[in-house]
Amino acid sequence: MVCTDCVPSEGPVQKVNGHANGITDTHVGIDNKALTKQKAEQPRGSVSAQPFGNVTAGNLANFKIIESTLREGEQFANAFFDTETKIRIAKALDELGVDCIELTSPAASEQSRADCEKICKLGLKTKVITHIRCHMDDARIAVETGVDGVDVVMGTSKFLREHSHGKDITYITKKAVEVIEFVKSKGIEIRFSTEDSFRSDLVDLLSIYQAVDKVGVNRVGIADTVGVANPRQVYDLVKVLRGVISPQCDIEVHLHNDTGCAIANAYAALEAGATHIDTTVLGIGERNGIVPLGGFLARMYTVDRDFVMNKYKINQLREVENLVADAVQIQVPFNNYVTGYCAFTHKAGIHAKAILANPATYEILKPEDFGMSRYVNIGSRLVGWNAIKSRAEQLGLALTDEQIKICTQKVKTLADVREQTVEDVDRILRDYWHALPDNSQKTVEAPPAEMVKP
Repeated sequence: MVCTDCVPSEGPVQKVNGHANGITDTHVGIDNKALTKQKAEQPRGSVSAQPFGNVTAGNLANFKIIESTLREGEQFANAFFDTETKIRIAKALDELGVDCIELTSPAASEQSRADCEKICKLGLKTKVITHIRCHMDDARIAVETGVDGVDVVMGTSKFLREHSHGKDITYITKKAVEVIEFVKSKGIEIRFSTEDSFRSDLVDLLSIYQAVDKVGVNRVGIADTVGVANPRQVYDLVKVLRGVISPQCDIEVHLHNDTGCAIANAYAALEAGATHIDTTVLGIGERNGIVPLGGFLARMYTVDRDFVMNKYKINQLREVENLVADAVQIQVPFNNYVTGYCAFTHKAGIHAKAILANPATYEILKPEDFGMSRYVNIGSRLVGWNAIKSRAEQLGLALTDEQIKICTQKVKTLADVREQTVEDVDRILRDYWHALPDNSQKTVEAPPAEMVKP
């Protein structure tokens, strides 16, 4: 049963979440009359938007997304993006409204370079940038592709200096300055990021960041390359960095999700003054990926709904996720942020009763804002009589509360054996209604066709 606030009154049914999402092209919908009489909803996110303690608001309502599905996402185990797929993903992300699209280094392969050049010629509204090693050869190739910006990275932790590139901090600083000055001379935006920042020495980090800031880098980056950082550590490092670089220098964070902190870390970074967050669709990337685009947008929606909705077409999120999921041959997880098939499903009787009265009772996100629908399960042993009453009203069956409770008990008894479908519940209600005196010869209209699953 789906709240009609989220379902068009006319036209074909869209694929929505609930039991049908990811299973069939149809869904159960109920004209929840209780919802039409509800009191004004309380503002969503009004408490959660407030930082704890003395934390300043930072850039919670003034951030930019660097969408890295076509770079970090290409490092996902299942990923192989041909040119056509890359173009489709780039156009979809551009339409959704992300601020930058990051591409795999054109130095990686001949095809990577050709794809980079082709995407740069699409005329997208978003900036197209590429991610390269801190190496002059890579930089020369990158600036020739037509990108709007170049993201440069070099490892600074003891692990990477000893076992990856073998260079010391002095070399890293000198090479970073050289590459930055070259890219800037071509009139192209540039970011320099340390790699494995949270396992690097703080003095080394600040020394490098101050050096690149002095030569006019547009943005510096912090990378939690192995997902080791927690929100407090992210906040502290960004806050310190914000205090030692110039105000006009932006701060980008790239946060891996190995320990499940990626979204929380991104939020903490913004609180501390970061300006740019790296994301990928569904969070795909090296190992188990980075900040998921959908989850991050949901988090920030609770802080400033108007900012997120005015800047990003979040109702297209599900379409973009399905596109990428198909490309990498995975299913959108059942518990995925916003678009998982049970993201807006309500089952317990207490929950269903409250949702029918006011969706804000158990939802911090409005499903309709994301192009989704809520689903109230009425065929479970956990169902409450208020949900059954709502369905009876939509079927046009005049039953008293006591009669509804009898039907509810019937549903519960049968649901102890197997979950009941909406058709099963409708049959129970109709059979009971027809068995009442004076109703045996009567007929009732079925709910509108677009609201009933065949």
